[in-house]
Amino acid sequence: MAALWMAGWLSLMLVMAIAGRETTRELNVFQIMEVRSLVGFVLLSPIIYRAGGLKVFKTSRLPEHVGRNLVHYVAQLGWFFALTLIPIGQVVAIEFTMPIWTAILAASFLSERMTPWKIAAIVLGLVGVIVIVRPATGEINLGQLIALGAAMGFGVSMALVKSLTRTESALSILFWMLVVQSAAGFIPTLFVWTWPSVYVWAWVGVIAVCGTFSHYCLASAMRYADATIVVPMDFLRVPLTATAGWLLYSERLDAWTVLGAVLILGGNLLNLKPASPVVARAQ
Repeated sequence: MAALWMAGWLSLMLVMAIAGRETTRELNVFQIMEVRSLVGFVLLSPIIYRAGGLKVFKTSRLPEHVGRNLVHYVAQLGWFFALTLIPIGQVVAIEFTMPIWTAILAASFLSERMTPWKIAAIVLGLVGVIVIVRPATGEINLGQLIALGAAMGFGVSMALVKSLTRTESALSILFWMLVVQSAAGFIPTLFVWTWPSVYVWAWVGVIAVCGTFSHYCLASAMRYADATIVVPMDFLRVPLTATAGWLLYSERLDAWTVLGAVLILGGNLLNLKPASPVVARAQ
């Protein structure tokens, strides 16, 4: 069952990357994000109704919700924008540094243990990024830097989510994400609004559906298997997205990007290794 739910996650995320590339041909990223949030409300409405209505989303941590979702909003904007500048396989490869930034922030602010395995994971991930970006060659691509910034933003967002889950439900976190991001993008969207073609409207709908239900698939997979089993399945996104970019857009990944992706994914695998139990001292 975990594998089936992860197949849904992988499929939706792959389609979302393609949809992002197609919609940015005509639409500004602000407009894409705004429509995605509004359509997400419509898709979430039946679930909200069954959960008891808006009263279940009463929270005492509104500042944390706002901060988390503003960071996530900026990161998502960067992710979509990076899709227009570099191959989609490269965007996803750099995106996989997100767990590494999350580990650093969780250790710094959430008092999580920094084990030798996590330190090794961070080092491998950073080396992987350097291999992909290759700053010594003087050919740093703006799209690569934006993708890296988006990954860091996703890491900050994930660390804040881990803090919110101590008191908030998953549905509440998703609801406030849609509220805050709709409000954040409303004014910018008015300035850049253009009526898209029917073709692009269809892709915007795809983004809304994938962005809303992909996380439901991931959460469902977690119910059937441990994270150490589920998360490595997500690494299939790198070769799958690279293959889609090659078939649909004739994008080819160079050997450096492949090597960097392997290092980043290897670091993530080390990050999944459970910490040794702390032995209590006898009194």
